[in-house]
Amino acid sequence: MCSLAPLAAEPPKRIVSLNLCTDQLLVDLVAPQRIGALSHLAADPALSSISDRIGGLRLVRGAAEEVLALEPDLVIAGEHSTPATVAMLRRLGLDVLVVPMASDFAGIRAAIRGVAEKVGETARGEQLIADFDARLAAARPSGTARPTALAYQINSLTAGAGSLLDLALEAAGYHNLARSLTLGPGGRLPLESLVTRPPDLVVLANSPEAFHTVSADNLRHPALGDLLRRRAHVALEMPLWLCGTPRIAEAVERLSASRGAITVGEAGR
Repeated sequence: MCSLAPLAAEPPKRIVSLNLCTDQLLVDLVAPQRIGALSHLAADPALSSISDRIGGLRLVRGAAEEVLALEPDLVIAGEHSTPATVAMLRRLGLDVLVVPMASDFAGIRAAIRGVAEKVGETARGEQLIADFDARLAAARPSGTARPTALAYQINSLTAGAGSLLDLALEAAGYHNLARSLTLGPGGRLPLESLVTRPPDLVVLANSPEAFHTVSADNLRHPALGDLLRRRAHVALEMPLWLCGTPRIAEAVERLSASRGAITVGEAGR
């Protein structure tokens, strides 16, 4: 008498994501009709790289009641997002996948694989990783010179070692000048210090037009404008680097392409 092998579990058909970063992974991996909802931040073009791809999808703010009303068969959350909601949903027996925050390329690959396996799209996940790795390899600089670069943000923030922006700078062959500087609270670098000792490449990590508060006044200051007229610079919008997703490859590509704009003699100091 032969025994029948157990049937494979059906892939989830009503998936709810509660985190901006998992929103983006989910949209890359599954068809829209399988998405029950995304976080409300997915619609914000200042933060989200998929704001133009979510037409017709429901958006939620992460309250347990609104998630339960959608009757999802899978909920995906970030490592630090909506912890109270995640705990309640688990107590009620819902299937919840918590995705660790990626801080390096290996973490990005792991996040893709983890979500892809859970939603039954392992082949699609591996294709995303292959495309991601191919873009990184194509953007890798061929020379040995390491020009300096510094990512400048609202509130005079910059990106030190261990950040996704630092990861992109290093992958594109730059030395992140923030690693060599004494930074203030929260990683702040006064505008005076940036202007006095500018890097070979200034990376504008935020657009001043996206922020209408005094927090972005440093990006609108005439001294910064004067520096940008004299120094090579590139814009990397927040959606490219805020989350550990394949979008970071575009940031590396832009940084790599910007090496050609750096004046010979500035690089490699």
